Amino acid sequence: MIGLAYALEGEIRSILKTASPKLLETVSGVKIYEIEPDLLAYVGGVGKVNAAMSAQLFLDRYRPDWIVNAGVAGSFLDLPIGTVVLAEDFVQHDVDTTAMGDPIGLVSTVDRVDFPTSETERLSAILTAQGVAHRVGRVATGEVFLTKGARADWVAETFSPTLCEMEGGAIAQVCLRGGVKFAALKSVSDRLCQENNAQEYFNYGEAMAALNAIVLPFARAIRDERG
Repeated sequence: MIGLAYALEGEIRSILKTASPKLLETVSGVKIYEIEPDLLAYVGGVGKVNAAMSAQLFLDRYRPDWIVNAGVAGSFLDLPIGTVVLAEDFVQHDVDTTAMGDPIGLVSTVDRVDFPTSETERLSAILTAQGVAHRVGRVATGEVFLTKGARADWVAETFSPTLCEMEGGAIAQVCLRGGVKFAALKSVSDRLCQENNAQEYFNYGEAMAALNAIVLPFARAIRDERG
């Protein structure tokens, strides 16, 4: 079974309009939908705490084989809006225990900086077979909406990510600890090399509608291959 993880109602809206979803339940504010057999979706909220809480809730209640995080993200590169990126791994750029002698970004308990996704080469091949132009790259997660400036420059120089967003790294951590396969498809909503990247972001609905047209066949392929 595949679980699609979204942060915002606006990100899942196009799927709810085009599919025939059934609202299964709302638990602790998390709406969980059945999109079709063995393909569920939930809206977990913005930020790492919401993302981790909702992911663990979903794992506990539905025991999925995969979680696929779908959403928009800012790009450190000058990529066209709507560019599809398959995440190869995640880092959490706002974790800093360097005062204790740790490397920047080290997440304690799991004691690692990078959180890999699952079967990236196979999933990239699925997208290619479906005719989806895409990039593969690292995603940096943190509790801040990054805009062009010193903080974004530091994240880029320190972690070398392609994208930044606010949830995926937390979901990746939960899936790693829970032994659940994890993937993430992101659509570029704004570019940190532009002065107006925050304004670019507000057109994210269009980017998400295009992404969701890709997410459904992508998730079906993962489900039907039983990988």
